[in-house]
Amino acid sequence: MCGIVGYCGPKDPKQVIYDGLKTLEYRGYDSAGVSILDHGDFKRVRAEGKLAALKDKLEVENFDGHLGIGHTRWATHGEPSERNAHPHSFGGVSIVHNGIIENYTELRDKLKKKGADFESDTDSELVAHLLAEKLTEGCETLLQAVFQVVPMLKGAYAVLAVHNEEPDTLIAFKHGPPLLLGVADDEMIVASDVQAVIEHTNKVIYLDDDEVVFTKGNHFEIYTAAGDKIEKDIIDIEWSEEKAEKQGYDHFMLKEIFEQPRAVAAAIEPHINLQTNTVQLDRLGFGCRDLNERESVDREQDYRVTQKTFSQVDRIFIVACGTSFYAGMVGEYLIEQIARVPVEIDIASEFRYRKPVITKNSLVIVISQSGETADTLAAVRLAKEEGAQILSICNVKRSSIDRESDGHLYMNAGVEVGVASTKAFVSTLAVFNLLAIELGKSKGKVGLDEEKRYVDNIQLAPHHMETVLSYNTFFAEAAHTLKKYKGFLYMGRGVNFPIAMEGALKLKELAYMHAEGYAAGEMKHGPLALVDEDMAIVMLAPSDELYEKTVSNLEEAKARGGNFISIGTSDNEKLKELSQHYLSLPETSWVVNPLLEVIPLQLLAYHVAKALGHDVDQPRNLAKSVTVE
Repeated sequence: MCGIVGYCGPKDPKQVIYDGLKTLEYRGYDSAGVSILDHGDFKRVRAEGKLAALKDKLEVENFDGHLGIGHTRWATHGEPSERNAHPHSFGGVSIVHNGIIENYTELRDKLKKKGADFESDTDSELVAHLLAEKLTEGCETLLQAVFQVVPMLKGAYAVLAVHNEEPDTLIAFKHGPPLLLGVADDEMIVASDVQAVIEHTNKVIYLDDDEVVFTKGNHFEIYTAAGDKIEKDIIDIEWSEEKAEKQGYDHFMLKEIFEQPRAVAAAIEPHINLQTNTVQLDRLGFGCRDLNERESVDREQDYRVTQKTFSQVDRIFIVACGTSFYAGMVGEYLIEQIARVPVEIDIASEFRYRKPVITKNSLVIVISQSGETADTLAAVRLAKEEGAQILSICNVKRSSIDRESDGHLYMNAGVEVGVASTKAFVSTLAVFNLLAIELGKSKGKVGLDEEKRYVDNIQLAPHHMETVLSYNTFFAEAAHTLKKYKGFLYMGRGVNFPIAMEGALKLKELAYMHAEGYAAGEMKHGPLALVDEDMAIVMLAPSDELYEKTVSNLEEAKARGGNFISIGTSDNEKLKELSQHYLSLPETSWVVNPLLEVIPLQLLAYHVAKALGHDVDQPRNLAKSVTVE
């Protein structure tokens, strides 16, 4: 959630750190600050609110040092305020922290008994106190103090620390939230996201849990938390700053909605044989020791291992959060109907606590755009303890979830800056289509002719999505009316039900309006009580085996005064008659309908939020990557 940037080098640290934090604004935050070396001490500048407030304060500040740390905070302990903003300082030590120290109350009480006086309400400040205490108790260096403090901390944390007495030293350590080190010839930059690094270098080292990076000038060393020195590979990343530009769109989210056809094409391209019109999920890496081995393994050999792995699966768990959870629900429908393998779908934050029965031949599929979602990562670790195979679907290679999984599929959605996920969602749906087909083949449930029909439809999906994007103009005009409704009900049946839930989530995230997604068959079991002339109802009714039942549910609500936007297939006179607004989708397979349906729902949420004057890219109270429980 929070953004972290630390810099040591010949450039102006103030500018490097501020620019780095600016690239991380998409994560969501409520305050920001820096601590930069100046005349032998670290001078701290903090501000509540957006980075613009911090920028105003920094414009009148000058620093003569070449080392500093910065942070954008999303409140967990303590209200959003300048006094709770990072960095936190004590005894010559300054730190920034992303995560939650779960035993902070215990540690804080012990420090208070020793006379410590805290200036904030955060759990983070005690890390500065603990490091300073160790330095006064005999530790000669900040690194030695870190080795003593890390075992005391419980929870999730990514920390950068500096010390007045070591004006060229920057130390970082983590357990949970991401951190990486960018390595250049004469400068070092530590950050929570590659976007803050790419302007300076494309060479990075991803830190794993319980690792410590020590930088001094242009030299670095990496240790385990126990103090043992280790060697790690430097990775060349393929990313550029211009990929995160708006390219003329009003908001990143609108740009990303329009990028979805290309994202789906990129998601399926590596796994479809264009000569045979068949699916081949290879380079998944089952049986490989690490990601490096997976990237060099023979594709045919890897494919055989994948097929064998899938053939032995007798139960699948899909685990995810938020939008990824709804993508997983679509995956459940696809896999059970195509491959005939039983699937359980779980919200990641509940998975561990219901104590799931994970049998020997279970496959656990986890979904996370960032690859750093804390609850999902915890589910990975639980499933591995139970002996299950883990298949991850991520958008960020070498993220924590990607590294800890046995098999790997990538969304290939590209950079997604808007907090509300769009193209990562549709890319996941595309990947699930291919995964269901491959599982079906391994189980003998999908023949060659059926596979080719599925593939034909999936390959046409990007073209159909381009057509559906034309509804952007409709929603731009309709938003001024739609924003006046007291709430929205989204409904669908079968594979369309999760899309209804995703549509409702988007409106809640962006427009802050009451919205609920329901299975249309549940209308008579409660939701009908909500229906009146002030309630808008969005009904997903494409031409599929459940179409007639869906229309009967629509008529039930219509009789009670509901105002309908219906989304169906082609020129449907029945839906036109029943609805205030009818939006037609191209005719395609039931497996592709979710990819098309979600686009009007995204556009509805975007334009209503814009009409209400909300910050579309950074909705209130939300963050892009949720790296704490």
